[in-house]
Amino acid sequence: MQAYFEELADFLTKSLHKREVFTAGFSGEDSDFVRFNHDKIRQAGAVSQRYLSLDLIRGARHASGAVTLTGGKNEDHRRVKALLADLRAKLPNLPDDPHLLYSTEVRSTSETAQNRLPDAKEAAVDVMAAGKGHDLVGILAAGGIHAGFANSFGQRNWFTTYSFNFDWSLYHATDKAVKCAYAGFDWSPDALREKMAAAAEQLVVLRRVPKTIPPGDYRVYMAPVALADFVGMLSWGGFGLKSHRTKQTVLLRMAEAGATLHPSVTIRENTKEGVSPNFQEKGFLKPDAVTLIEGGRLADTLVSPRSSKEFDVPTNGANGMEAPSSLDIAPGDLRREEILARLDTGVWINNVWYLNYSDRPGCRITGMTRFACFWVEKGQVVAPINVMRFDETIYRALGENLLGLTRERDMLLDSGTYGGRSTESARVPGALIDKFHFNL
Repeated sequence: MQAYFEELADFLTKSLHKREVFTAGFSGEDSDFVRFNHDKIRQAGAVSQRYLSLDLIRGARHASGAVTLTGGKNEDHRRVKALLADLRAKLPNLPDDPHLLYSTEVRSTSETAQNRLPDAKEAAVDVMAAGKGHDLVGILAAGGIHAGFANSFGQRNWFTTYSFNFDWSLYHATDKAVKCAYAGFDWSPDALREKMAAAAEQLVVLRRVPKTIPPGDYRVYMAPVALADFVGMLSWGGFGLKSHRTKQTVLLRMAEAGATLHPSVTIRENTKEGVSPNFQEKGFLKPDAVTLIEGGRLADTLVSPRSSKEFDVPTNGANGMEAPSSLDIAPGDLRREEILARLDTGVWINNVWYLNYSDRPGCRITGMTRFACFWVEKGQVVAPINVMRFDETIYRALGENLLGLTRERDMLLDSGTYGGRSTESARVPGALIDKFHFNL
């Protein structure tokens, strides 16, 4: 597939007119999908797809478009040539782009991971065996994800990774279920059984009469999935250079007033250990890691090529949204086996949803508990709780009220498949937090 993409790039180069430049991106996948319901296979299939995005540049003007590829040389040449002609016709009618920036230094790379995934049928058998006796609902997606970049200067970049993501729930009744995920690069039936057994234990508690707790401040434990969603809100304008320079960042108090988080909080964009390509759509390479918050203090920002041009700051290969795609929260020193004892009496939060900002300048986030969240008394899980709404700031939750982060972290892959399997990921610990505020 890499050779095919590079041949298309060469074809594009030969098709250019004088003074034209192009940048091109490739995305594709070869994935198996298996859907489960009542611990039975309800749908199984495979997807193989390829897309080419093209930006045609002449001077400071540029036009972009995309085309679906078939894998057949003659047909794909025809489609690419038609797209090129369409973009060429648009260029005279477009204004100059003052913030256009693309890489002109040729830095070619190639990275293809080893495929250590089992056959999809084998993995499906493991799932059904682990979920036997339960109403298991979920989807398993596994296979290769491919990305490429090329430009008319001769730069060629390629990235292939092989991963799996099993997103599932053990369903009880109505809106009651234990939601789980198992993702990574090496499939382990033992690891799957361990996760399934832990979910089954929570399902037993979920069958008990739910408890309604009054609004107020509670000690909580946020499991890694919940913490990833909570902290992931910072990607909405928290880490980008443009949001900082225009004073629109949700971390304005950190940037302008010296506010800090707990010293144990370090957050990075960790491209090296994620599943996203180490290059971006304008040909700039990403460093292995960019430290965004270090020791509770604001560190670097993510700088896209457009922001680099606008604010005269070197780019670090960020995407156009200037949001992390490989979020990494450093571990703490809290052991998972200590969580219930340290929580003592409070709320165990497995999942959250409907998150939004209730106060952007104050970085105050509101959301709701979801699925299996539990009331804990004296270190013992007592009952599920009815849905609660929280309203809390990052500065309290991960600052003055943070009691600890777990040593163990979960590797979470984005289960999104809209247009193709997502390459976003997060490596996140759990968090023990005091005085977490529930308002409804």
